Amino acid sequence: MRLPLRLLPLSLALIAVPAVAALSTGAAAPDFNTRGAINGKVFRLHLADQLKKGPVVLYFFPAAYTSGCNAEAHEFSEHIDEFKAAGATVIGMSTDAVPTLVKFSTEKCAGKFPVASAGPRIVSAYDVALGKQFTDPKTGKARDITNRTSYVIGRDGKIRFVHSDLSYVDHVKLTLDAVKALK
Repeated sequence: MRLPLRLLPLSLALIAVPAVAALSTGAAAPDFNTRGAINGKVFRLHLADQLKKGPVVLYFFPAAYTSGCNAEAHEFSEHIDEFKAAGATVIGMSTDAVPTLVKFSTEKCAGKFPVASAGPRIVSAYDVALGKQFTDPKTGKARDITNRTSYVIGRDGKIRFVHSDLSYVDHVKLTLDAVKALK
């Protein structure tokens, strides 16, 4: 089947630009339980328990130990005191295995905030599947990865802010601004 020439620019645009989906502002944040690490120590993470303390910045990143994800984790760690002063908890999420996140939590997050493993149910619930795979250079195993999407979740469990962009550059600034605006 041939595509009419008038539709060719539209079809090329759809192929060239990946669809970015995320949960909408005002939606209920899906609750979950998973394992994660903070400062090299493994722990259980339950989102509902974190929300009892205040708002949560839940940021999904594609893969630990990649340049953008390393830079983003470093930037969050540099600004963690500002998030805490605004009453927020920062949690990084990826499809990395917990042993990888144990090291990442100390080496790239400076032990200042937790990172947790997002399994297929969490990835689906938060609509952050990137539709690509990453092959871990250490293990040689391929796994699905997430889009770089940051959510600010209010204490009431509602999503207050969403930023989805593969560039890490604005995630920290925009989520911090959103947290400060909650007060």
